[in-house]
Amino acid sequence: MAQTSTSITAKALDVLTVGEPMALFMALEPGGLHTVSDFRRVAAGAELNVATGLARLGLATGYITRLGVDSFGNFLRGVLANEGIDARYALADTAHPTGFMLKTRTDDGSDPQIEYFRKGSAASHLSVADAPQGAFPARHLHLTGITPALSPTTRELAFFLARQARTAGASISFDPNLRPRLWPSPEAMAECMNALAALSDTVLPGLAEGRLLTGRDAAEDIAAFYIERGAKQVVVKLGPEGAYYAEQGGACGMAPGLPVERVIDTVGAGDGFAVGVVSGLLEGLALAHAAARGNVIGARVVQFPGDADGLPTRQELSAGW
Repeated sequence: MAQTSTSITAKALDVLTVGEPMALFMALEPGGLHTVSDFRRVAAGAELNVATGLARLGLATGYITRLGVDSFGNFLRGVLANEGIDARYALADTAHPTGFMLKTRTDDGSDPQIEYFRKGSAASHLSVADAPQGAFPARHLHLTGITPALSPTTRELAFFLARQARTAGASISFDPNLRPRLWPSPEAMAECMNALAALSDTVLPGLAEGRLLTGRDAAEDIAAFYIERGAKQVVVKLGPEGAYYAEQGGACGMAPGLPVERVIDTVGAGDGFAVGVVSGLLEGLALAHAAARGNVIGARVVQFPGDADGLPTRQELSAGW
């Protein structure tokens, strides 16, 4: 069973997110996972990456999750505390373990090999019962497509939180962050992702994701698909080329990408992009400028090996990193 965690802070939240944090073992030498002997342990999980990035920029950020009462869970509780992430909704689950994952080292920008050990994890048992009671406690909710893919109960929770946030007048961002292997079919995945997107204010698909979910090829048409269904803003991630943004009323354009001397690891770049867009919008930036900030942070993240290593502090962002 799960037990409520104590909060590290009593102040009101700017952002609330929900998902599964995991211990990540990153290889310290090249080669397949079966050949690697040395690993570095860090924290991982798309929503945790976003929470970390927002907290480093000074936004009060809370995280709904379940962690096992085990060494990985204790490690992740320490990460939440060290990053200043509010853990009032991080629950201790005495019946299920904390998930973990392994990742190869890539120094050439290619996608690493990743293996997950998350089936039956504590976070996969999140449910509506774990949602905040009473009024929604933040001015913004950030969701990804990973949480609803974990289990039927996490799916129900994601939709419940979206509706709770809308009722409270909070804004909502949604990054599909597709994990096809967690879904019974592409059709089931697309139906759920597009339904969550329709409840969101800002939708952040990658180009390939958008094509898969909408059946449309061009970034402009993908953005139009979601705006037609109720999204106020859409930013389509285009990798090194930058991002295409569009919003209700017709304003649209390109936020150019930033060249980097060397790509170390692309994992986490999309989460860094979300940090830039969400933080920018919450600070009152125009969508074009928020997308540009997303490109800046995404470009920084790919130059570091860990998923969250490159997420900047406010001082680093202001200094152009």
